[in-house]
Amino acid sequence: MTVARSAALFAVAALFEIGGAWLVWQGIREHRGWAWVGAGVVALGLYGVVATFQSDEHFGRILAAYGGVFVAGSIAWGVVADGYRPDRWDVVGAVICLVGMGVIMYAPRGH
Repeated sequence: MTVARSAALFAVAALFEIGGAWLVWQGIREHRGWAWVGAGVVALGLYGVVATFQSDEHFGRILAAYGGVFVAGSIAWGVVADGYRPDRWDVVGAVICLVGMGVIMYAPRGH
């Protein structure tokens, strides 16, 4: 699997997981109703499905690597959906997480 395809899968997974969690948040915390919660639950389930398309056979590695994508994606989602303005430390932390994701997922392992 190419790095580009893998990265695209991580991006789609992030949209489903972060979007699903946001929908649940909106449904409960912002009182938008159970339809929002239900849509969020469906999106969260689809996140799990998308993760299975990564080529690495180790669930733990994929989920750990995805953690870096989740951190950066959550900050980006907050900027777009909620008007959140990250400070430089948020950005530095997200970049560190993405570098860690790259090391975990794409480092040469000799197999």
